Amino acid sequence: MSDGSLGRIASLVRHDVRLQLLDPAPLIVRTVMPLLLMGFMQPLFRTALQAEQVEGATGAEQAVPGMAVMFTFFLVNLVGFGVFREHGWRTWDRLRAGLARPTEVLAGRIVVPLGFAMLQLAVVFLVGGLLYDLRIRGSWSGLVLIGAALALCVVMFGMALVSICRTVSQMAVFANLAALLFAGLGGALTPLSSLPDWARPLAPGVPSYWAMRGFTTVVIDGGGAGAVMLPLAVLLGFSAVFTAVTLTFFRFEHQKVSWS
Repeated sequence: MSDGSLGRIASLVRHDVRLQLLDPAPLIVRTVMPLLLMGFMQPLFRTALQAEQVEGATGAEQAVPGMAVMFTFFLVNLVGFGVFREHGWRTWDRLRAGLARPTEVLAGRIVVPLGFAMLQLAVVFLVGGLLYDLRIRGSWSGLVLIGAALALCVVMFGMALVSICRTVSQMAVFANLAALLFAGLGGALTPLSSLPDWARPLAPGVPSYWAMRGFTTVVIDGGGAGAVMLPLAVLLGFSAVFTAVTLTFFRFEHQKVSWS
């Protein structure tokens, strides 16, 4: 990648960062809400984990990663709004007419949400761990690997939704529905072993299942980076599929409908 290309991507990233910092409330709420919900969910999770004979379980072993995964998927809206905002402001055509190539524009739209997703995960785990006495039995490197793969998967899922949704309302509905569906099927709202019988065969078909499996391997089972290679590979596989969908269906000449 040439210096000129990196410079154009950096310019787009700086622009997106400025816009996000002008209105940080959505990001703050999406970070604070999981921390609040953990307090309500922890007693339920403590009972469930103790029933599974998890030694010394406090409930935080499920509450912290579960809420982290669920609310990371709510960041899908952030990815989409960055694109639909340009259409609503009538600045998308200006981007197309500029020097930045389509791939550079896409890259610029990915960097900021990816950074915020990783930041949100870090804050939720660190602050949630301190507030609710989460003990990480495995290695932090394994936790970071799964968190980074999850963040990438969420951002690319957002780009895939942008590519197939014509209106911002469509994207918001599908993004919120997916976040709740993934949370339920993926084990964010209950330990994976406690999923209903009908949900268990469906669970591996959603990325949140593999994120929770990776986090559980580190937090409860005491695994290291080597123990999360399978969940890591599957999450990266999901990201590759979402990237393929984006590259197949995203068209820069298509007009999107933002909020009116």
